Amino acid sequence: MRLFRLFRLLDEFRLRHTPVTAQELSEDLGVSLRTLYRDIADLQAMGAPIRGEGGVGYVMEPGYFLPSLRFDADELEAIALGVRLVVSRGDPKLAEAAVRASAKIASTVNEGARRAFLVSPVESGPSALGRTPHLETLRDSVRQRKVLEIAYEALTGKASVRRARPLGLTVFDTVWLLTIWCERASDFRHLRVDRIRSIKETGACFRDEAGKRFSDCLTREGNATFPRGVIPNRPTKPRLDSPGPA
Repeated sequence: MRLFRLFRLLDEFRLRHTPVTAQELSEDLGVSLRTLYRDIADLQAMGAPIRGEGGVGYVMEPGYFLPSLRFDADELEAIALGVRLVVSRGDPKLAEAAVRASAKIASTVNEGARRAFLVSPVESGPSALGRTPHLETLRDSVRQRKVLEIAYEALTGKASVRRARPLGLTVFDTVWLLTIWCERASDFRHLRVDRIRSIKETGACFRDEAGKRFSDCLTREGNATFPRGVIPNRPTKPRLDSPGPA
């Protein structure tokens, strides 16, 4: 965890072009001033050109990172569109992460590419998906492999409670879909996130098991092919061997 914090501290310096106070850095990183001073001292000992001046703050001299990344015009537009889609369709925390990633990319390319990236001619339209409930909780649960108890109401109106392993999330034009391993059915199921009524953590975590992974589900269903009835106005025909709608 400390190693990740040191990398994040380096990122904070890389994204800033003016001095920043120790107080600001400690608040951004969520650590005490004592911890921050120790981390800065360690980075300086590792060779990071971080300078500090009383009453002004800290700043890192340019040139400590790798040379500028090289992207062609299509690559930059693809990245820009991806960032904007996440901002318009993700939860607030994911949207903020996309903006931070965008700033990091902009800081690693040359001036001409930076301008093309920041004023890209591709844009994402507005979407209600940014208001999808439970999305941040589910992303965290997928990452932490938390076993959940999910109260769900299907499109038919049928209510159920499932003890589930949340495996992955897929975004479509109109909905987010959660793929789970349902412990009751001993099989994969797909739940529309907007149809989830409540989520309760069980306190248990699950292991990564062959045959029960998100990738296993995608492979079995033909790489992200989902069953009819889960996704409205679905443009492609579902496989007949896909599991039924949850």
